[in-house]
Amino acid sequence: MTTGAESSNRDTLGLVLDRTNAAAVASLQRPERRNAISQAMQVALAGWFRRSARDPAIYAVTLGSALDGVFSEGGDVLELAELGRTDLAAAREVLASEASLCWQIECFTKPTVSLIDGVVGGTGVGLTLYGTHRVAGERYCFSTPEAAIGLVPRCGIAQAFARMPEGIGVYLGLTGADVGPADALALGLVTHVIPQSEHAAILSLLADADPVDPVLDARHREPEEGPLLASAARISRYFHAPSLSDVLARLEKPHAEDRDWAGATATVLRSRSPLALALTFRAIISAANLDIRETLIQDFRMASRLIEEADFQEGVRATWVDADRQPRWRHRRVEDVPDAVVEAYFAPLSGEDLALPLRREMEAAR
Repeated sequence: MTTGAESSNRDTLGLVLDRTNAAAVASLQRPERRNAISQAMQVALAGWFRRSARDPAIYAVTLGSALDGVFSEGGDVLELAELGRTDLAAAREVLASEASLCWQIECFTKPTVSLIDGVVGGTGVGLTLYGTHRVAGERYCFSTPEAAIGLVPRCGIAQAFARMPEGIGVYLGLTGADVGPADALALGLVTHVIPQSEHAAILSLLADADPVDPVLDARHREPEEGPLLASAARISRYFHAPSLSDVLARLEKPHAEDRDWAGATATVLRSRSPLALALTFRAIISAANLDIRETLIQDFRMASRLIEEADFQEGVRATWVDADRQPRWRHRRVEDVPDAVVEAYFAPLSGEDLALPLRREMEAAR
């Protein structure tokens, strides 16, 4: 059964919200932007989750993509950059909507199954990370390359990084390195690895209200160790460090057997926004002592300030507008970013801070 109001979203949002028997089904369908999540899509999804929570006939919700090889590249950065230039309050509302949606999914109590086959980053991660079940297809590819455009990973991802084995989360947050299905499973980013060819059968069974765990467990394919975890000792040697400056110093004086890898990694970091790198490092370290709600608020504070920064507009220009891949950052090196500047990004926003209800308030509201 499909409601006309929801199915009409295809043309206007790049998002289809359907229902098939006992399953509410969301499908991302915005090929021209690689399923980048706009604010309008965030609002539509928030309403869909509210309706699904209150509908006793809905057993589970599912999120997927109609775009081959792409789940979602993340939030709509071009939309955010344009609003950052023309309407700062509206840009902050996009960030608030994003964080609120992530928190809503975290507090949602029905089974939530994400079928992820392909690229997933940024807000796309936020849509899936807090669901009860996260299924990686064989082309699953997680990354957070935000520092390349003068931003930081949002959607509470810093907390997931903070919980990873020594240095791995910092490495991923700073470099934006890709994570495949095997490593994603080991790191807790996904709960199952199941070939994309079986995803349609999963949707059909969930529509019949078959219990989620047996459906997924029977199809899970336990992968061999992934390349990231195989390099865990090396990554820890350089990225499990007390400061970002120490990370760079270690990379610039590597062990002989690590010379090529360390040189390539240092080159990647030196190409990123120094301010964004400093904030990302600080955010991951801080998130180790925060819950998800607090991490989302921390993300909002940083991003609300960063969208006013020249680095963000410069990163968007160099990546998408002129596409010359030659951004001119405000600071020449990480070492040039004052500690006081970094700390200021984490302070509450006077009169504009994000207000997320407590978990018990979210549950009572249902």
